[in-house]
Amino acid sequence: MKKYSKTIIDVLMVLLGNTIYALAVTMFILPNNLVIGGGTGVALAVQHYFGIPIAVFALVFNFLLFLAGAAILGKKFAMTTIISTFYYPFILGVLQNVPALGNMTNDGTIAAIYAGVMIGAAIGIVFKAGASTGGMDIPPLVINKLFGLPVSAVMYAFDCLILLLQVTFAEKEQVLLGLLLVFLYTFVLDKVLFMGQTKTQVKIVSEKYEEINQMIIQNVDRTSTLLQGETGYLHTKLPMVLTIISNRELPRLNREVQKIDPEAFLIISQVKEVRGRGFTINKEYIDK
Repeated sequence: MKKYSKTIIDVLMVLLGNTIYALAVTMFILPNNLVIGGGTGVALAVQHYFGIPIAVFALVFNFLLFLAGAAILGKKFAMTTIISTFYYPFILGVLQNVPALGNMTNDGTIAAIYAGVMIGAAIGIVFKAGASTGGMDIPPLVINKLFGLPVSAVMYAFDCLILLLQVTFAEKEQVLLGLLLVFLYTFVLDKVLFMGQTKTQVKIVSEKYEEINQMIIQNVDRTSTLLQGETGYLHTKLPMVLTIISNRELPRLNREVQKIDPEAFLIISQVKEVRGRGFTINKEYIDK
């Protein structure tokens, strides 16, 4: 039952992400003639030079890329991408026929900001569902598998090439706004992908390490690790307590440590993702 529920949620997330992406294109990119990278940028160039409707080209283009990705990246990739491949052109065509969506703003800068935020959020939602948005997401993945080049670097390179493709018919200001748009959606994408996953790593150096270690396990209900250390000045052998907690647990941990040892030395840093028991795996308690 859990498996089916997760599948349904993932499908809904893919549909939501693609809908938000299509809304950004319909509401801000097309009315303001903004240039953009990705498959939509290619579609804009093809529409300008050959007069082929964006929705029609996106359907054919995405389908061809989908076939190439499925052949090289395997069945699992195909299953996670097929929804985006066919749903995005469909919903884009539907939204383009809603006149009210095309009159949001005539300010190119505002349009670029809103479109960048929406597209970044949209791609992030789809990626978090374990799927791909299809289109120009596929070539970087294929190149990564065949030649080992970083996906992000290849994706940026393709975006720049696509923006250059539009320079011949777009004004300089549009190209600059397009660069702003690409920067914004990559920035927002990164934030969405790590939303809710960032944790706080705390290293504690104290002579009362054992008492602090027990406090973390019993009061804060987190696991800990004792790292063998040595002070630099006196060369005293002193274990360091390492623990990973949620951001909201930090003030409480800090107070509890200060109660035990006001002179304790704390090193606090952010970590982007934590996997394992207590975070991505349920806790298990073992009686001693």
